[in-house]
Amino acid sequence: MGNSQSGMPGANGKKDKEKDQKKKKWEPPVPTRVGKKKKRGPDTSAKLPQVFPTTRCRLKMLKMERIKDYLLLEEEFVQNQERLKPAEERDQEERTRVDDLRGSPMSVGSLEEIIDDDHVIVSSSTGPEYYVSVMSFVDKDSLEPGCSVLLHHKTMAVVGVLQDDTDPMVSVMKLEKAPTESYADIGGLEQQIQEIKEAVELPLTHPELYEEMGIKPPKGVILYGVPGTGKTLLAKAVANQTSATFLRIVGSELIQKYLGDGPKLVRELFRVAEENAPSIVFIDEIDAIGTKRYDSTSGGEREIQRTMLELLNQLDGFDSRGDVKVIMATNKIDSLDPALIRPGRIDRKIEFPLPDVKTKRRIFNIHTSRMTLSDDVDLEEFVMSKDDLSGADIKAICTEAGLLALRERRMKVVAEDLRKAREKVLYRKSEGTPEGLYL
Repeated sequence: MGNSQSGMPGANGKKDKEKDQKKKKWEPPVPTRVGKKKKRGPDTSAKLPQVFPTTRCRLKMLKMERIKDYLLLEEEFVQNQERLKPAEERDQEERTRVDDLRGSPMSVGSLEEIIDDDHVIVSSSTGPEYYVSVMSFVDKDSLEPGCSVLLHHKTMAVVGVLQDDTDPMVSVMKLEKAPTESYADIGGLEQQIQEIKEAVELPLTHPELYEEMGIKPPKGVILYGVPGTGKTLLAKAVANQTSATFLRIVGSELIQKYLGDGPKLVRELFRVAEENAPSIVFIDEIDAIGTKRYDSTSGGEREIQRTMLELLNQLDGFDSRGDVKVIMATNKIDSLDPALIRPGRIDRKIEFPLPDVKTKRRIFNIHTSRMTLSDDVDLEEFVMSKDDLSGADIKAICTEAGLLALRERRMKVVAEDLRKAREKVLYRKSEGTPEGLYL
C-alpha cells in the first residue's frame, strides 16, 4: 500500500513538468505596423515577372530601325548631291540667300570702332552702341571709322556699306531742278537784287575782281522784312540764275529728336556744300534756331542752342568757306542772336520793306499780265490806295478776283471783282485785331 501510494505522486509530477515545459515554449510576437517606418524599396510593379517581346513586337522594332536607317541614308544622299552640284548653282543659291537677307528692312548706323576682321562696334540712330558681326559679303576695304553702314533690323549685323555717307536728309535738300522764277518775276526790289548779286553771284562767277580790289567777298547775307515781301522769291531767282549747287533747308529741319543729331546735320550740310562747290546754302526761317541765347532748364532749348553754336562754327570757324555762300531769311531779325548776324558771319543785311507805289504798279502788272481784264478796270485805283499791301497780298487779290469771275461763269475780270477781292484780303489780314487798336 505504502509503495503504491508513494509511486502515484511521482508519475503525476512528471506529467506536470511536461505540461509546464510545453507552456513556457517561446513564440514570436504578433507583427504590428504601429511606430515602424515603411521599408523603401522597389515598387510592386518592379517585382512583376519580366515579359519578353512577342513576334509582333519584334517585327515593329525591326520596322522602326529600317525607317531610321532609310532616313539616315536619305540625308547622306542629299548631302552628297549638294557636294556634287555645279559651282554656278551653289553660287546662285548663295546670291538668292544674300538677296533675301538684303531685302529685309535695314537701319542706318555709324561705324564707331573696328575690333577685328569680323566684328565691329556700331551706333544706331536710336543712341546705344552694339558689338556686332560683319557679314562675309561686305567689302571690308570700305569699312572705316565714321562711315555709314547698313544694319540688319533684328541682329544689327553689318550687311552693307553706304558708299555715299551723306545724310539722307541732306540729299533731299539739294535742288536737282532749278526753280522757274527769275529776276523778271520780281516786281521792284532793284536795290535788293543788286546787293544780293554783289554778295552771292559775283564772287562765284568772277572771284578775280575781288582779288584785284584786295577785299574778301562776303560770306553770307540775311534777308529780313515783313512777311510776303519776296525774300524766298528772290532766293528762288538766285537759284534759277546761277549754275552753282543750291541747297535749301528750313530752320525747323535742324531741330532733331535725339541729342547731337542737329549739329551733325549742320556739319553734313556744309560738308556736302564744300564737296559740290561752288554752292549756295539757303536757310529759310532762321529764327527757328537762331534766337538769342539765355539760361534755360529745358533740354530741348539747350539742344537748339547747341545746333546754333555749330552753325556759328561752320560760318566762321578755322575752315575757310571759299566757294560756299550762305543766304538766310527771317521775319524777326530782332530776335536773332547778335553772334549770328555780326560782320564776319553775315556781312550783308538786306531789308525788304513794304512795296511803294512804283513797286505796287510793277507787281500788279506782273500778276495781271496773263489775265483778261474788262475795260472798266483801272489798276491805278488799287495802286494809289493807302492800304499796306505786300507782294503776297497783291497776288492774293488778283487770284481772288479771278475766282469771283469764274463763280459767275465769266472769263473777264471786272473792276467790282477786284474791289471785292481787296476787301476780302484786307479783312482776312486784319482778322483777329481788336477794333479801335489802330486809329
